[in-house]
Order: sequence, then structure tokens, then C-alpha cells
Amino acid sequence: MATTSPSSRLLFHAARTQLQPLGLRRFGRSRQWIDDHGWWLFIIDFSAPRWNQGSGLTVGAMWLWQDVGHLTFNVIEEVSGSEYYRSEDQFARVATDLADRASTKVAELRTRFNCLDSVARHMAAQDDRRGFLWQNYHAGIGAGLLGEVAKARTRFAAVLAEDPIAPWILEAQRSAALLADLVEDPASLNTWMAKTVSACRTRLNLAPAVPPTEGPQAADATGLSR
Repeated sequence: MATTSPSSRLLFHAARTQLQPLGLRRFGRSRQWIDDHGWWLFIIDFSAPRWNQGSGLTVGAMWLWQDVGHLTFNVIEEVSGSEYYRSEDQFARVATDLADRASTKVAELRTRFNCLDSVARHMAAQDDRRGFLWQNYHAGIGAGLLGEVAKARTRFAAVLAEDPIAPWILEAQRSAALLADLVEDPASLNTWMAKTVSACRTRLNLAPAVPPTEGPQAADATGLSR
């Protein structure tokens, strides 16, 4: 059985004290904690330095309308670089400070992304730049869910314009082409979203959303609203 390092043990205690009362939970046995909003997650990552005991702090959001089996940041902010473990007392204070800063960021992100509109507006505001495939892909979905068909298709066209030099790019382009056709049909787009979110949650070993996620119509049920 693997031995838990002193830094990981102290971080877990501090995070449980600060984040669990806010409704967050630890993701498996990792140093990541999640705030589950049904079709999206806030992620708190107490990232470990490569060669030493200690921790940094990165926060952000993940949209669950993607076919991945691991946590990934679609919005990311590094709050703190690595703080190293030197002694039990010293790092207990570091862990408490990091967990406290994480709890503050949870409140900020919940306010910043408090509804589908705010999420979609954030993505649409990102520059349409060649080479930023996922940025355009997510912005297209956000615009489509808001009924902004022309904006959605512009973003999906940018995805299709990328050079398909890797299998994952080609797969993303197939999905973008499908979505470009679905954006004129809100019911079909919402059905696609519900199925995709459900599949992603399964791959992440997350419990099914209750009630089931169905795009904007389920916003109130997941703590969001238009």
C-alpha cells in the first residue's frame, strides 16, 4: 500500500475543512477537488511539485460536453506557484492558506459563471485564433445553446479550418460538422448535449446528474439559470 506523504495528508485535512462544507468533494484519491454543477465542474487542483513535497494551487472550470475520461481545464488560473514542505508545522500553515484561497476562488467562480449566459459569453469573448481548436469548439457550443446560430457556425467553421494532422483533431472536426447542423434545432442540440454530458460523467466516474442534464432547460436543476 502506498504511503501518503506528509504534504498530501496535511492538504487533505485543510481541504476537507475548508472545501467540503462548501459542497466540494475530493476527486478519487487525487489532490483535486470538484464543485459539480451537472454539465460542468469547477476544479481545485493542489498540484504537487515534480521533485519535492509541497503544493501549488490552480483553479478553473471544465465543460462536460466533451469525450474525455480525465479532468481538464477549459478555464484555468494559477493562484499560487509551488510551496515546499519543510516541516509539519510550516506546511500545515501553507496547506491552510492554500485551502482558504481555494475557497475564496470557489465563491468568485460561482459568481463569475452563475448561468449558461455567463459561460457562453465568456467563451464567445475569446479570440478566434488559428491553432486554438478547443477554444473555438467550446465557444461554438455555447453560442449554439444560446440560439446564436451564426456565431456558432463561425466558430465551428474555424475548427474545420484547422489542419487535421492528428486523429483527435479529425474527431473534433467530425463533431463540429455535426454540431454546425444541429444549432438550428434546439431540441436536437439539447439531446446531443444531454447524451454527451452523461457519457463524460460516466467516464469520470461521476454520479448521473439529478435530474438528468438537458442543456439550458435543466439549468435551474443544476443550480444555474438563464
